Parts: sequence; C-alpha cells; structure tokens
Amino acid sequence: MGATSFTRLVRAFSLAAAIGAGGAAGAQPALRGVPESKPQIQLSFAPAVRQAAPAVVNVYGSRVDRRQHAAMEDFMRRFFGEGAPGGPEGFQGRGQRSLGSGVVVDPGGLVVTNHHVVEGMSEVKVALADRREFEAAIVLSDPRTDLAVLKVKNAPQLSAVEFGDSEALQVGDLVLAIGNPFGVGQTVTHGIVSALARTQVGITDYQFFIQTDAAINPGNSGGALVDTGGRLVGINTAIFSRSGGSHGIGFAIPSSMVRAVVESARDGAKTVRRPWLGARLQNVAPDIAESIGLERPAGALVASVQEKSPAEEAGLKRGDLILAVAGKDVDTPESFGYRFSLQGTSGKTELTVMRNGERKLVPIRLTTPPETRPREPVKVRARSPLSGATFVNMSPAVADELQLDIGSEGVAVTEVEPNSPAMRLGFQKGDILIAVNREKVKSSKDVDRLARSGASFWEITINRAGQVLTTVQRG
Repeated sequence: MGATSFTRLVRAFSLAAAIGAGGAAGAQPALRGVPESKPQIQLSFAPAVRQAAPAVVNVYGSRVDRRQHAAMEDFMRRFFGEGAPGGPEGFQGRGQRSLGSGVVVDPGGLVVTNHHVVEGMSEVKVALADRREFEAAIVLSDPRTDLAVLKVKNAPQLSAVEFGDSEALQVGDLVLAIGNPFGVGQTVTHGIVSALARTQVGITDYQFFIQTDAAINPGNSGGALVDTGGRLVGINTAIFSRSGGSHGIGFAIPSSMVRAVVESARDGAKTVRRPWLGARLQNVAPDIAESIGLERPAGALVASVQEKSPAEEAGLKRGDLILAVAGKDVDTPESFGYRFSLQGTSGKTELTVMRNGERKLVPIRLTTPPETRPREPVKVRARSPLSGATFVNMSPAVADELQLDIGSEGVAVTEVEPNSPAMRLGFQKGDILIAVNREKVKSSKDVDRLARSGASFWEITINRAGQVLTTVQRG
C-alpha cells in the first residue's frame, strides 16, 4: 500500500466527528454512516479532544509501604508487647508514589479516578492539563466498582466533562481514550467499541465493561473514554496485556455506573449506596436453559432467598429465573448486579422473572441492606493464628458488601494484614470464621477472647464460599 493510499485509509477511519461535531450539544443522537465526500474524510477528532481534554487530569500522591517491615513489627510485638515500635510512632516504611489519571466531572472540583490509583494514599494531588497543581481529598473510594471520587481543595471553577450515555453505545462506535500520565502530559488514542457488557473480566464486583481497542497505556487508568462529541462514556480502568503495553484490548467502566458513584459522593455518603435484593444468584447451565425452553443460557437463577428481604417480600422463590431489570436484559448474575445497582435505593423497580415456563413482572422494593447488628470490628493482636485479621459481626449489609450468604453462622473477615500469622495460615477477606477449638464463634468479641486463650494447639473452622474447611496448628 502506497503512502497516499495509507493516508486516505487513516483519514477514512478517523471520520472523527463527521457526526460528532454536529451532535456535540447532545440535542440529538449522532447518525451513523460512512464518509461520502472528501471534506468528510478530512474531518478531525480535534473538536472532541478540545472539549474533553481540559477535564482530564493527573492524579498522584504517596503511600506508606509497610510490607518490608511487617516481619520486624511482628517480632517487636511478640517480645515487647503492643506498645513496641512498629505502630504509627514506630517503623513508618518507605514512601511510594502512585500515578494515574482522573476526570473532572463537576466544576466545583469533583474528580473521578480508579480506586486502585488512590488506594492506600496518605496524600493526593491533582495536576490539571495546564500544569496547575492542587491538593485533593478522597471523598469516596469504592473497591467494588474500582471507582474513587476526589475533591480538589481551594481550586477555582474547573473545566468539567459532560456525561454521555453509555447505554446508547453500540459495537463499532468510535471512541477516544484520553489520559494524563505524569511526566508525559496528556495522551489521546482512538479506536472503536469492540464489545459491550463484558462480565467475565475479574476486575470488580460489578463487572459490566466497555471493551475498546483504543490504546490504554500505563498511567492512563482513571482517564476518560469519550464519544465523538467529547462526552464521557466511560472511565478507563484496565488492559489485557502480557507485556504491560496495549494489545488492543482495554476495558472501561460505563458512565452510567460512574454517575451513580458520583451522586453518592455529592450526597455526602462515605460509601456507595446500593439497593439490596436479598437473594443469592447463580449462572444458568445449558441443560437447565434447555429444560425451561430457552434457546441459550441467559438470566440469573435464584439459588436462595433471605428472610425479611426485598426478594422475599416480592415473592421470589428458589428456581426463579431473572431475565431483565427495568426492561433491560441480563445474561448473568454479574450483569444483574450491574443493572440492579443503577436502580437507586428508594421506590420500586420491576424484574422480569420466568417461573414454570411463564414470564411475569415482579415489582421489588428498593432499599439499602440494613445493619441489623453492629459490626463491632475486632483486629486480633494476641499471639495466635488469628493475629492480623479483622473480624466483624454478620448482617445483611456485611453480607451484601462481601457477597456472602446471610444465613451463614459466624463472623466475617474484612481485612488480613500482609505477612501476618492470619495471612500465613491462609485467611482471606470474605472468609467466615465458624469455630475456634470447637467452640462456635457468635460475635467478634468471641474472637478476641478466644485469641487470648494461649492455647497450645488451634483447631480453626471457616466457611469459604459455602465450603467448610478445618485446620489444626500448634500454638
């Protein structure tokens, strides 16, 4: 292919906003079509970039890395007690800098980025596209969506991006990925939407990603995925790569989910408010799909229903198949979780349910999962295999947060300290501690008492994803 032909091909692919320029105001949906004239082929993405790029910022800061000193801290505590150096006044670890991108979504200074960009940061700063820098506070950081909202301190009115409609995206639509990795300046790449509703990616609890071949490189996490009108349709969050560079498979969190997280932050919430279903769901096996008359496996199968939950109130039963939320089809429990989480936490919504071969609409009340019992977190420090783990009492809120079965007995693990005895034993976040030395654990206070018993051997029983496991260890 000659240079001239290649140039024409590039221009044809960059039809840029033959469409987007006219629809930048968002009054009408953009028409899709191929270029019909030379002027159309010579159009550029520049107007869309000019509109969105000022809102794309760099997010950086520092965190304390305590992993190198964890073994020494444990040694000091064992021999000199809890007041030994190693806490906040002792070994402080070495500082690490974290670099990523972010997007201004409110002129008053709200910035959206990825949770993994700011996780563990002790201080955060935001560098604007014009190189001005401001300190920022983490208003809300949500690992389940991998989104975080920052508030820029003492900043003037900022350029904010306009939200687009990620629900209107189609495979083949042109998109731009804009990032601001520190030390490089802003980067812009373009491509198409390769797939929608990707749910088997393994990045967040609410898996429902936009897949694009627009290059998303290191440092661009938290940056903007925009349409040809310069409107935000996603937050770039991950790439599929074995080398660290772009292989043409990138994933972005849809703007509909981003908007829901931002609204929680605007309302002053420290965590994202999500509606509570109160039922455990599972995938539909091919043989089950065939037996109930479906052409292919689809929907989310109800495996169990919790007492006094919205699902029970609505009359959902084990074996029901949920096919849609508010008229939007769902293919998996993950896509159900995404669709349901966007319905808010007040009023009602409708589920399309198949039962005994018949479809029916089921109204369901929208509410947050209750804290029917105080969490009373206990971080075990006493010398035992439980040391370094944090345990909380079970409740619908805890079960929903950790994706556990509320009917389970015991207390839940919410955190495991790196290099701690609990981590070496194999404890994981989401484990449910059932018994210690054959004594049932009914509350987090029980854990603290049992850990201080000074036993010469330990028999520990946990529930992990429905499987009961027991281990025995010498003291």
